[in-house]
Amino acid sequence: MFNALNEENCIILAANVRIVPGVLKGLLRAAKEADSAVIFELAKSECNLEGGYTGMTPADFASAVKKTAEEVGFKEWVLHADHLTVKKGTPEELQGVKELIDAQVEAGFTSFAIDASFLFDSSKGELTESLAPNVKATLDIFEHIAMQAPRGFGLEVEVGEIGKKNSDGLVVTSPKEAVTYLNALRENGVYPHLLAIANGSTHGNIYEDGKPIEQVSIDIDLTKAVAKAIRDADFGTRVAQHGITGTPLHLIAEKFPKGDILKGNVGTYWMNIVWDALKEDEPALYEKVRSWTLEHYKEAAFEKGAKSDEEVFGKYSKYAIKEFKANFDELPGKTLAKIESAAFDGAMKFFEAFNSKGTAAKIRG
Repeated sequence: MFNALNEENCIILAANVRIVPGVLKGLLRAAKEADSAVIFELAKSECNLEGGYTGMTPADFASAVKKTAEEVGFKEWVLHADHLTVKKGTPEELQGVKELIDAQVEAGFTSFAIDASFLFDSSKGELTESLAPNVKATLDIFEHIAMQAPRGFGLEVEVGEIGKKNSDGLVVTSPKEAVTYLNALRENGVYPHLLAIANGSTHGNIYEDGKPIEQVSIDIDLTKAVAKAIRDADFGTRVAQHGITGTPLHLIAEKFPKGDILKGNVGTYWMNIVWDALKEDEPALYEKVRSWTLEHYKEAAFEKGAKSDEEVFGKYSKYAIKEFKANFDELPGKTLAKIESAAFDGAMKFFEAFNSKGTAAKIRG
């Protein structure tokens, strides 16, 4: 998929489907209608050997995608392992990631995102030395994937911790940092399809003074500069844009550099669709989810700066998914139809803004 669309003026939608019922079918129906390639992904925190916070193992998620895709009759999709995160780089942590990868490969995942961006060593004076722990962990995980995964697997890597802040605000990835990192990988025979960078985005719903706000902090000029530096250094790597939920569609359509950005992650948006449907059609269940979230996370959230119950729910309700998964799996047909319709409509709007309509045909050849 990434090779087929590498030179196309488009962004491939990568959907983190945390709640499957209704959402997955709506997305696949839209992909078929738009003839648009699509990626289905979940991060290590969302889906792991213990079920993550979605209650799904890799096998569970893969089975749901395959079954629904067959039902809809659409084939141009990929299972991607989002954020295979390495935060400490210890042998135990790396072994845990490798065991998860083994389960993902067995389940049918063919694309993998190694995220060792947390390992940037700011105590070092030279950029190469600061990036060395990230490079080392990335190479270690890559070698394991190369031994286990099918030939031709997709590879995403990450430099610059997305959403990280310092005294000056959000930390961002410089063009020099991106090229230095990719050079270190190239010297070891690793050529990623995608590079996730820190460019002002934040994962999840965003709030100001307790009220939801749009995601307008993505630095388009920086993104273009990083992409140009990567091209000028003769890499075939393209940018993976994380944290798109809340970004106005007109901004995506008019400003996002399609082709420089080849993959666009949208996750929390699909969860919000479910909450909206439950609030209207299943108010009792919605209130249970809301109350559970506030009971378990309000105190800690307010200590971290949250200013309203709405903000706590928006940021922490994802952790209720596993708790109420059985309820979501048994939603009545009317509610599922509403969720499916909203997911279909939302996906069609993203495909339009991403300029990805017709990309499935290009993969088919």
